[in-house]
Amino acid sequence: MRRDEEPSQPAAGGRQGPRVLREYALLADGHRGALMGPYGDVSWLCAPGWADPAIFSSLLGGRGEYVVTPANSRCVWGGHYESGSLIWVSRWVTTDGIIECREALLFPGERGRVVLLRQVHALDRDAVVRVRLNPRADFGREPVRDARRYGPLWTARCGDLHLRHTGGEDLGLTADGALGGQLRLPAGGQHDMVLEIATHPLDEAPPEPAALWRTTEHTWRESVPPLAGGAAQRDAVFAYAVLRGLTRPGGGMVAAATTALPERALTGRNYDYRYAWIRDQSFAGQAAALVGRYHLLDDIVAFLTERVLADGDRLAPAYTVDGDPVPEQRELPGYPGASPRTGNWVRGQFQLDIFGEVLLVLSQAARRDRLDRSGWRAVELTARVIAERWGEADSGIWELSPRQWTHSKLICVAGLRAAADVAQAGPAGRWEALADAILADAAARGLHPCGRWQRAYDDERVDASLLFPGIRGALTNGDPRTEATRRAVMRELECDGYLYRFRPDSRPLGDAEGAFLLCGYAASLAAWQAGDVVAANRWFERNRAACGPPGLFTEEYDVEQRQLRANLPQAFVHALMLETAVTLGQAEPGPIPD
Repeated sequence: MRRDEEPSQPAAGGRQGPRVLREYALLADGHRGALMGPYGDVSWLCAPGWADPAIFSSLLGGRGEYVVTPANSRCVWGGHYESGSLIWVSRWVTTDGIIECREALLFPGERGRVVLLRQVHALDRDAVVRVRLNPRADFGREPVRDARRYGPLWTARCGDLHLRHTGGEDLGLTADGALGGQLRLPAGGQHDMVLEIATHPLDEAPPEPAALWRTTEHTWRESVPPLAGGAAQRDAVFAYAVLRGLTRPGGGMVAAATTALPERALTGRNYDYRYAWIRDQSFAGQAAALVGRYHLLDDIVAFLTERVLADGDRLAPAYTVDGDPVPEQRELPGYPGASPRTGNWVRGQFQLDIFGEVLLVLSQAARRDRLDRSGWRAVELTARVIAERWGEADSGIWELSPRQWTHSKLICVAGLRAAADVAQAGPAGRWEALADAILADAAARGLHPCGRWQRAYDDERVDASLLFPGIRGALTNGDPRTEATRRAVMRELECDGYLYRFRPDSRPLGDAEGAFLLCGYAASLAAWQAGDVVAANRWFERNRAACGPPGLFTEEYDVEQRQLRANLPQAFVHALMLETAVTLGQAEPGPIPD
């Protein structure tokens, strides 16, 4: 790390400003996620659930943070995840010694109660750490009230939430209503703190930290599959852990833990991704099926089945993780360069390709004998919706104005072929015939004169999304249109070893938006399918490096500034990273449990 890239020091008054995104680590338990900054600052946490208002929102410039950091501000920061988990260990080398702080959300999480675990260690010398707990509900608008101390235990209210903090015997109330002070640890000593945030009064006895840690460690071991072989084994395991942490048990997987982090500074492009996108479920479900550990696949299939059967041709592109409609947008304080918001306008779009994505992942479940009668009903209904609506204009994978997007048609072809491959003879024949009809229409209206697929029936430009139909089986292996498209995408949309979605205008690549990491992994899979092993691994390694020290990916990567852009972490990028690692043999599934 260059000197000009060192993390900023904590402000004297304790408030933590937003930092570059590569410095944040994720804690998650399926029901919500927290972002940890490099100086022990919990800068983002929505409570009680993913899409609820944040109680710690300094990431967006709001009030509210929970800081555990060395009192000696002259330190070098580092950290790592414990293998196969989202247990993060912050590490600071100070001029006085080495301090570590183990961080986690209790796993598995509880729906109405957040439990944040922090365990400070003085590794080699006596240590002093500074603690500041300043919850502010509703994105910083609601301060703490009714704070009371009972020995090492503090209780308080914050908005509609009930708070309890244990391990704070040396802390007191500050002038601004926060809980603060210093903890002194002898060499080799440790100190546990547990913060609980609940929708109900916390009347039961405080939990024992050691028991909470044992539960969390055990559940992560049981939840994350073993992978073997390959240079990317550790990163692939971590990608699965991220997907598991972002998925509500029995419900949907959020696209990201955050809202309104800008894609580009001062452009107005920032969105709320704390919801479950249908397309993202498909990417993650296919990766989970490939790995061979099916708990995550089962959750995704259950969520998609319920939504398809409930909404049919009105299937929305995104829902809350509970399956409810995404709320309307609302303005907030912001990350630098953004005018952020909650909610998402995508709720009103028709996106044809998501029906193909549903068929792809449900077919993967069927191949593994994990699709029940309701799941098959969802397959049949989805195929019927495609038959009725495939000729309509839609907003497509990039959620743009409605057009006849070629990718949308071809992904439906891929989904129908996948469903036909696992179905009985009668429906299989109908679905194959429908796939042939859609493909014929796309070939007549969406094929460029040079033999490659074009963005839309009325847009001759190339688009990186057109790599996916070949990868997903819309066309037979060796189809010349697939290779012509791949070569055109590489020629027109690659720069510095990264891939962009499309050229929005005459500006150079990178001026309009960052490189799209989902597309970079698609380039790797497409090269592998084409038999170019060297290019496949080159694309994989280039995109695998587009992260910060914790190893998290965002949606976009600013190649010029070497910065992560947009919401963190982006689930579908981790899903494609995992799928690509296993496909290329950079990681191999371990034994599949009975």
